[in-house]
Amino acid sequence: MNHRHRPFSVVICVYTEDRWEDILAAVESVRRQSLPALETLLVVDHNAALLERLGREYRDHAARGELRVLANAGPRGLSAGRNTGIAAARGELVAFLDDDAVAERDWLRFFDEAYDDPRVLAVGGRTLPAWASGRRPAWFPEEFDWVVGCTYRGLPAGRVRVRNVLGGNASFRRTAFDSAGGFATGIGRDGDRRPLGCEETELCIRLARAVPDAVLLIDDRAVIHHKVPAVRERFGYFRTRTYAEGLSKALVARSVGARKGLESERRYTTRVLPAGVARGLRDTVRGRPGGLGRAAAILAGVSTAAAGYLVGRFHGRRGHAVFSSGPVERGLADAAARESSRSSRGAAA
Repeated sequence: MNHRHRPFSVVICVYTEDRWEDILAAVESVRRQSLPALETLLVVDHNAALLERLGREYRDHAARGELRVLANAGPRGLSAGRNTGIAAARGELVAFLDDDAVAERDWLRFFDEAYDDPRVLAVGGRTLPAWASGRRPAWFPEEFDWVVGCTYRGLPAGRVRVRNVLGGNASFRRTAFDSAGGFATGIGRDGDRRPLGCEETELCIRLARAVPDAVLLIDDRAVIHHKVPAVRERFGYFRTRTYAEGLSKALVARSVGARKGLESERRYTTRVLPAGVARGLRDTVRGRPGGLGRAAAILAGVSTAAAGYLVGRFHGRRGHAVFSSGPVERGLADAAARESSRSSRGAAA
């Protein structure tokens, strides 16, 4: 089969000027790809000052058609921001990169290779933590690296078929959203302090239902490095994030059913985590640092996630949980473009 390169639109959702240097680094990592992107889309989540500042910063790039700065045209949150980027994307493939991550040079090239198979509708990659302290906290188990948005122990290696990709390092065919709709609002981060997630899980399950022969892959050669700030190296954040994950899983189960919504989690809980506890205890016996802390953190993480799930299920039954998904409307892109145009005119004045 002759390989052909496909045009990528890379979507980076941003929300705060506190990550200014991280945003610039993320964009620069896309500009340095060995397979150049068709365009980079910076989607700003209801922050007029950041929208205007980015418009000034990338005015020349925008004039050359390399980069566009867009306002989130939906409700506050990551899902609506991603949907705005999808609606505006011109590429055949849409890739997502977190605003506090940098992609290795061949990131898009490895994504691109997998799409030679027309059944492949999504490809994710491997996300490595960049700890603010310079190294992993001794107590922090690799089985819970998803807490800091990274690839965790228990995922298979190589290029393998998976139920879902991880949203901060992922790509989709543009047509996948025509079949399944966009990311569900009400699942995932929405500007609230509680670090919810799982919007990509829910989308991928819907996609597999909409296109029964769809193939979703992870290729661990497609690597990004995700910044982990000092506050996320603390046990308090670990506890908060695992509880929020339980809440999120309850929403996913409500949307797509518990069988599919918790399919991978059952294997993770019954096989991966017990092995992690055993590993931590062995390290303790052998005098290696952090073993007992890692075993205890795994048990604590399971407990808080289970508590969050039960609370989420209770709220769902009482009708407290509200989320929605549907087709990605091109009107979102038009609204985002109008808002960004107004911002650009203000910046030039």
